[in-house]
Amino acid sequence: MYFYGKFKKMPREYKNTHQLEGLRNLLIEGLRNKGIKSEAVLNAMLKIPRHFFIPEGFELRAYEDNAFPIAAEQTISQPYTVAFQTELLDLKPMDKVLEIGTGSGYQTSVLSELNAKVFTIERQRELFKPTQAFLNLLGYRPHCFLGDGYEGLPTYAPFDKVLITAGAEIVPEKLVQQLKIGGVLVAPIGPRDKQTMIRLKKMSETETHIEKFGNFVFVPMLKGINK
Repeated sequence: MYFYGKFKKMPREYKNTHQLEGLRNLLIEGLRNKGIKSEAVLNAMLKIPRHFFIPEGFELRAYEDNAFPIAAEQTISQPYTVAFQTELLDLKPMDKVLEIGTGSGYQTSVLSELNAKVFTIERQRELFKPTQAFLNLLGYRPHCFLGDGYEGLPTYAPFDKVLITAGAEIVPEKLVQQLKIGGVLVAPIGPRDKQTMIRLKKMSETETHIEKFGNFVFVPMLKGINK
């Protein structure tokens, strides 16, 4: 049985069959056909077995281009959305990235595979510890925090990039403050039933430039820690 890179020493219960590899290849080709142009992003997603991140018994569903429910009433994002947001970030090796919403850890893994220095916040205690342990099992070492994404991580700022993986009604000002000058924030912004994907570039301490990239629907970004 063939495993990509760091996954070849995974425990036996994490199977990566030829069938699943084939489905992953088809998914990546589908993302390319839908307009994802970054080969770096596509190659990172090709390397990561997405079925590791969803409940056992649904392995084949992992390679459909759909979101999928996980614990704590959250979802693992649609692969196209993961690719789209990551492409908008335009990551450079060793970029310092603040991710809001660790969730299953799949997006975190993609950022890590692209050689970003990842700081990730999760507000759901039910997800936080298991996901942190699983990311370590996969060989990734992001800096994981249980906390309120709206507050960010001021102690570790400034960041080159900020990625929000839940829908916020407005751009969180504290996260903009934690960006470097020239830094980029990618987030779905708007009401709960529909958000607009934006890319915000911080031009100075008082000026930002925002681009819009179509409509999406995310789980809402909530304040506080769910204990």
